[in-house]
Amino acid sequence: MLQRIPELKALFYKLLLAYVFFTFSRTLFIYYNLDVIPVNNLKEFFWLCYLGIRFDTTSILYLVSPFILLTIIPGSFTTNINYQKVSRLFYFIGGSLGLAFNFIDIAYYRFNLTRMNAHFMDSLQNETNIKTLFFHFFYQYFYLIVIYSILLAFWIYCYNKVRNPIIIIKSKRNYILESFFLFFGVIALCIGGVRGGDFKHSTRPIGTIHAMEKVTNPQHADIVLNTPFSIIRTLGKTTIQAQNKFNYKDVKEVTFPVKHYPKDKTDNIKPNVVVFILESFGREYWGALNENREIPSYESFTPFLDSLGNHSLRFPNFFANSRKSIHGMPAVLAGIPSFETAYTSSPYNMQPVESIVSLANNMGYDTSFFHGAPNGSMGMLGFSSLLGFDNYYGKNEYNKNEDFDGYWGIWDEPFMGFMKKTLDEKKSPFFSTIFTITSHEPYIIPNKYNGKFKKGFVPMHQCVGYTDFALKKFFDNAKKAPWYDNTIFVFTADHGNQTYFSFYEKTINRFANPLMIFWPKAGLKGVNNQLGQHMDIYPTLADLMGYDKPFRSWGQSLVSDKVQEPYVINFFGSGSYFIMDDNYICVSNGEKAIGYYLSEDKGLENNLIKNITPEMELLNIRLNMFVQDYMNRIVNEELK
Repeated sequence: MLQRIPELKALFYKLLLAYVFFTFSRTLFIYYNLDVIPVNNLKEFFWLCYLGIRFDTTSILYLVSPFILLTIIPGSFTTNINYQKVSRLFYFIGGSLGLAFNFIDIAYYRFNLTRMNAHFMDSLQNETNIKTLFFHFFYQYFYLIVIYSILLAFWIYCYNKVRNPIIIIKSKRNYILESFFLFFGVIALCIGGVRGGDFKHSTRPIGTIHAMEKVTNPQHADIVLNTPFSIIRTLGKTTIQAQNKFNYKDVKEVTFPVKHYPKDKTDNIKPNVVVFILESFGREYWGALNENREIPSYESFTPFLDSLGNHSLRFPNFFANSRKSIHGMPAVLAGIPSFETAYTSSPYNMQPVESIVSLANNMGYDTSFFHGAPNGSMGMLGFSSLLGFDNYYGKNEYNKNEDFDGYWGIWDEPFMGFMKKTLDEKKSPFFSTIFTITSHEPYIIPNKYNGKFKKGFVPMHQCVGYTDFALKKFFDNAKKAPWYDNTIFVFTADHGNQTYFSFYEKTINRFANPLMIFWPKAGLKGVNNQLGQHMDIYPTLADLMGYDKPFRSWGQSLVSDKVQEPYVINFFGSGSYFIMDDNYICVSNGEKAIGYYLSEDKGLENNLIKNITPEMELLNIRLNMFVQDYMNRIVNEELK
């Protein structure tokens, strides 16, 4: 009998345990996020778990590689009790860490809609209250910590049931020869496993994009993946790389990267501008943007904004180009979307950027940015400086700690009051942006307002009601100011948040975003049903403000009579993009189209890829050209 076979069996048993517990964490991930990523039946569940084995293999082999090495090293000392304790320690250092990341994503995924990657701490690196936030999340998701601890304890119990057997070397020559084959054989298998089961040198190891290969719903790729894999594959890497698939002239004719809205100088009084970027304020909550939709038992949580909507221009088919707060700022103000590697997290994030802020500066505006969080939170102080804002007003400038919510910053109501008083002291024209904070997890409002707002169906609804009330108080005061009538007020959000109505649980509608423009003097009113996206806000404002020179923008003015064919583009995660126009939705894995759907099929339920039309193919080409222009302009520092 081969002398090291019992050791090999013990090794495979312990690796099998890792697969079992990774699969259990995937099951919990599916269960907890079923409203976000629907899994229709058990057959689909088992298929996704099966596809996940390939990615679990890579993660597990990375995480427990020291343990594997310690196990297969030739020598009878591998069965020594103390030696096995050391190897077990290395096994559980990697295994417990990988399991922990999977558990963190069980809760975190619904806020980000993509598996965590190596940049997941970017949005917190500038926070001064990380300890408070940590203890809050510890308390909020304590039940997951309990489940994790029980699972880890059971994993250790199962591990201890099998020990490496004591080796009695009967033939030293045979033992050395056997150890040689064992060592290099296992190493070879591990290399193949880390690469995704492919031993070909010419084939690249699997990445997150490969999770898209055999799924029918793009979001199912996040089930197939595991969080350690996503982190490992993105460590020290950026997906922002120059491309040359298409001729530059052809790309320009499709993406129209330069916009120009010449004006007749009939009114030389420049309008003021106030942009409200409402934290997590998805379109779902806003009644004025859902009036003509058949959503069973729909309920609005924005009474003030609904009333203001009667005097505003509304865009009920508007979508986000971001999924995190720090991604929303460049998307809204500079028209720069965020894909797998966010622009703000890339090595190119310090280059000069043309934006609505730089255009306003060129027009002689006083520019200011308001964010009630501690100065520097979410990196907004740094990015506002890069955009060229004249002034930044944060928690430091507010300087009244009694209005601090204990987690993120100053409550919306008093901070909006502070902004109004600050604007009163400015000379027109001014351009100001406020990024609100209260409508954010942990979904709390000031104690004095408990019971005032509708609780709704999810915790977010009460916060939406409070922020809507804060806006009402701001406008009650602002309409008395001399600058009010000639001010363009823009309302949008960085991204959505908790959903309740099934219409907004659909894959594409997870990116549904609000946009409303109110200008008392001009009387902009009505409903504009054309497709729009974050990138369109910057050129729309440039048009309304009367900027008459060419400027760089991928978006387009939504109020111009020169509107090009509208579209929406975004990134699902797992290496996949989508682009949508009035007729179709195209989903791509970054290399080729993997799905085509009718534009009304927001749940991506009926893939038309077997019946591709020329119009569908053109939509995919448009997507690829946009991505190339996006990558090249960032890499070549052509954002200005």
